[in-house]
Amino acid sequence: MKPVEDAHILELFQVEKTRNESFGLLLNKYQQKIYWHIRRMVIDHDDADDLVQETFVKVWKNLGTFRNDSQLYTWIYRIATNECITFLNKKKNKNNISLDEMDVDLNEKLTSSAYFDGDKIQRKLQEAILQLPEKQRVIFNMKYYDDMKYDEISEVLGTSVGALKASFHIAVKKIESILTNDPYEL
Repeated sequence: MKPVEDAHILELFQVEKTRNESFGLLLNKYQQKIYWHIRRMVIDHDDADDLVQETFVKVWKNLGTFRNDSQLYTWIYRIATNECITFLNKKKNKNNISLDEMDVDLNEKLTSSAYFDGDKIQRKLQEAILQLPEKQRVIFNMKYYDDMKYDEISEVLGTSVGALKASFHIAVKKIESILTNDPYEL
């Protein structure tokens, strides 16, 4: 089946009679991608599910005013990314913990998650990614897992392409360093 074009989804959404159909098409097209984008940031399945719901509630409420000055999926990614950052900051502040403690908490969730079925190498990669600063982690995930182009990531994060390339390069070097420091653990 041929994927539905974003322009068609937006066109259907403008007509009240086809709004629900339009949103169903949008969910079919983006929900899984957004889930995994969020899941890689917050690790926990239940938290990711909640944030996906919150993301798409915001998309529903604001889709009628979407201005088409960016691509639809980068707009949705921006909403999802902001929801994750807000969630993680609230969690950090609520529990009065440092960023390092938050990373330890996320790592513990990763290793104890019943939903993570990756092998040892995948787990080590995820643990290495969790050691990155938040912005590098987001950029790495969008580039590596979501296969987004730098200009798309730039739209989502509002950062220059040059800065993104530098952050991605540094993130890759840090991950390589982490993974090669103890190659026998892999």
